[in-house]
Parts: sequence; C-alpha cells; structure tokens
Amino acid sequence: MPDQLVPFLLLTVLITITPGSDMALGIRNSLRGGSSACWWTGLGCCTGVVIHATVSVAGLSALLAASATAYTALKVAGACYLIWLGVHSLISGLRGGRGTVGTDVGRDPSAVRDGPRLPLSAAYRQGLISNLLNPKIAILFLTMLPQFVGNDEPHTITSLQLALAFVVTGLLWWRLLSWLLAGLQGLLSRKGFRSVLESITGTVLIALGLRVALGAWRAAGR
Repeated sequence: MPDQLVPFLLLTVLITITPGSDMALGIRNSLRGGSSACWWTGLGCCTGVVIHATVSVAGLSALLAASATAYTALKVAGACYLIWLGVHSLISGLRGGRGTVGTDVGRDPSAVRDGPRLPLSAAYRQGLISNLLNPKIAILFLTMLPQFVGNDEPHTITSLQLALAFVVTGLLWWRLLSWLLAGLQGLLSRKGFRSVLESITGTVLIALGLRVALGAWRAAGR
C-alpha cells in the first residue's frame, strides 16, 4: 500500500466531486435516459481515466505535455465536442424537452415517460470521448502521481495503485450521483423543470467548451 495513500485519496475526492464538464454531461444524459444513463456516462468517463492513467504511467503523457501543438489540438477538439453537446441540450431545453428523455420505466424508474430514450451505449461513448479529449486529465496524472510516490517505493507499481484508487473513487462518486438523480425522479419528470435543467446544463457545457477554446487560443498566441 502506498505510504501517501490517505492524503492522495483526500485530494482525489476533492477533484472528483468538483463540478466540471463530465458531471454536467452526466446530468444532461440523466435527463435523456434516466439515472442509468448517468451511470453509464460515468463508466465512460472512468474508462477514459483508466486510459489516461495507463498512458501517464507509461510516460507517454510527457510527450503530450512537451508538445504545445498536440496539447492545443486536443484541447480544441475537446472544446468543440463540449460545445456540440451543449448546443444540442440547449436546443432541446428551449423546445421544451421533447424527444430527449427515455421511456423504459421498467428498466429504469427514473426515466421520464415521453420521447425516445438515450441508448446507454451512447451515454457511455459520450462520457468516454469527453474524458479522452480532456488533456488536463493526462497532465493531472503526469504531475500529481509523482508527488505521492516515495523515493523508496517502486515508481510503476505505486503509481498504478494510486491510479486505481483514483478510478475507484470516481466509480463510487458516479454510482452515488446516479442514485441521487434516481431519487429526484419525481422532480425530473416535470417537463418544465426538465427543460430548464437541460437548458442550464447545455449552457454550462457551451461555457466550458468556450473557456477551454479560449485558453487554447491564448496559449497558442504566446
């Protein structure tokens, strides 16, 4: 067990529960497919974290951090994807939420009863793509993991253990978030509230995308 596991877990929890693009996407997808869609979005995000962590431990993230062009390109791609998702959510919210939320009440009681259901595979894919196109995750692992590996500890094994702890924390948080959203099914089933919330999450996704794009543009101009 890593010597610095406890402080690493405390930092990991703070990072995980901080609202960001992944969480906004999970809430957005819960409106389209119930709490199970939020859970599968989280699974996609956690899969992306596993890939980032593996690449980071292998040392490949150092190449990304060293290449300003590659880093900027990845940030722009991620920004475009967030804006694209946000525009779709915003349009759906302005239209009153028609054709956005699932109907399979037998599979997921939190699914609202009108419109086609968001496939779980689509929720997973969106979570995965959103996370993979976030270079900050790769840089996070590249810069954070070494801070919690002691000089007398095996670097690769300890880094993998810390990365695993990060992923498990993320899974637990997404499971909790999906349960919380399932408990709000009565509120989420109200079309007016659903439309407002989808408009808000769409706006947040667009704002996050624009923020990432602006940061990439400023970095490229230096």
